[in-house]
Amino acid sequence: MRFAILWLLTLAPLGQAGPADYFVPSHRVAGIGVGRDDLSAEVLAARTDLMIQSQTFAILREQEALPGARRITGNAKLQALFQSAAEQSGLPASLLEAIAYLESWGDAKAESPAGPRGIMQISAATARAMGLRVIVATRYRLTRERAAVSGSGKRTRYRTVTRRIPYIVTVRDDRMYPERAIPAAARYIAGMEQKYGGRDWAIFAYHCGQGCVAEMMDLTRKARGIPPGEITVPRMFFSCSPVWNRELYQAIWQQMQRDWSPTYYFRVLRAQQLLALYRRDPEEFGRLAEEYRGDFAPGTRPQHRLAVWLKHDDLIFQNIDDIRSDAGRKLVRAIDRPEYFGYTLRLTPDTPADLDTFAEASPAALGALSYIAFETRRLYAELKPDQPFQPLPVSSLVEPAAFLKVSAQARQKEALSHTSGQVFDIDYSDLPPSEVECLRFVLEDLGWEGYLGFIEDGIASLHIGPSPESRDFFSSVFQEELAKNADETAAR
Repeated sequence: MRFAILWLLTLAPLGQAGPADYFVPSHRVAGIGVGRDDLSAEVLAARTDLMIQSQTFAILREQEALPGARRITGNAKLQALFQSAAEQSGLPASLLEAIAYLESWGDAKAESPAGPRGIMQISAATARAMGLRVIVATRYRLTRERAAVSGSGKRTRYRTVTRRIPYIVTVRDDRMYPERAIPAAARYIAGMEQKYGGRDWAIFAYHCGQGCVAEMMDLTRKARGIPPGEITVPRMFFSCSPVWNRELYQAIWQQMQRDWSPTYYFRVLRAQQLLALYRRDPEEFGRLAEEYRGDFAPGTRPQHRLAVWLKHDDLIFQNIDDIRSDAGRKLVRAIDRPEYFGYTLRLTPDTPADLDTFAEASPAALGALSYIAFETRRLYAELKPDQPFQPLPVSSLVEPAAFLKVSAQARQKEALSHTSGQVFDIDYSDLPPSEVECLRFVLEDLGWEGYLGFIEDGIASLHIGPSPESRDFFSSVFQEELAKNADETAAR
């Protein structure tokens, strides 16, 4: 993962001149934010690879990831079915395995509350389109109950009433039989590949539906900056932003809110890679799966990447004296020049005298903060907004555990991670809605590439931290920040 990130960085121009009125880092990530409006083939390929790798978290954080890999690769009957279906459809057996792995973890009896069933998680309507039989019948059960009836006098009379209550039973469901479901799904995907002219769109359609894909393909064809011969799912995903191909961006956003379908293609490709790893080295697969479960709340599903990246050993600042005695070893002082660096410190220690101590974080965290502010500001400027850019309000940097125990933040499950110095919070409650939109887009853009993780923390607050692989990069950004601040200060 580290090599892929560094390679992408080399594609960004170094030493590029920028506006003199705010911080423009030389260390840059290509194709992020406003940079999406001119993606070269090289940058698109790099971003696609990073996107595929980032799906590792979505897959391996699940408890069934390891048992599912065993079921998919170790069941001779399933393997024969995948191979046969591949030969008949022309699709790789590894692709069919990956879809079955993601959809059901190889469980032929899997049932989704939303309706899809079986190893390939096929809906009833799609099953019929595939030629599978899903037959249901109405049955009735009899109930008897006493009901009051009118009668003469004051005494109530009752009689027994028999009612027929209808219910639905499944008479036959081919989705629950892998020998029927797997070849049917393979034929269906192969048919969609011919229909849409690309395997990537066929995989996308398997999750999103054909109507969804028809709409997204049409928007992609109409989008600016996409060559006619490159109407692909990666081009669709990476060729839009709040200011560039906005209609496509909004359509993707809606689908992401619904079921994350636009990321399904990348997830399937990563599942193929992971199953190949399991075949090659089951122990390495097991170690990787364990790594993506994190140190906290063992046996539970991590809710976000920060829960995996931060370890118990990172939470070292137990009291204010720990921070003071750090003396610049792990923590550095944030530079509070809102107009130039694009963020402002709004920290609230219990004791005002501790404000300087709370205004520290790791160089990586502060570099990530500066970089997020830079990308957000230049994307926001492209919107031509009525309101000027407002520096991002930072509500938390490093905080000792002792402070958290007596503060309101102690009730928030993410608060303890501030004792690492690797995370920070941005309070967006007073930012213009369009600036919040740009901020979220930049965070998602960097997040999909594995540079950082973020999560909502409380009301109108984002909890953010760089990935372990990107900390050296963001530390370099912070060193630039220090140098430019010194130059600016000397010039004044």
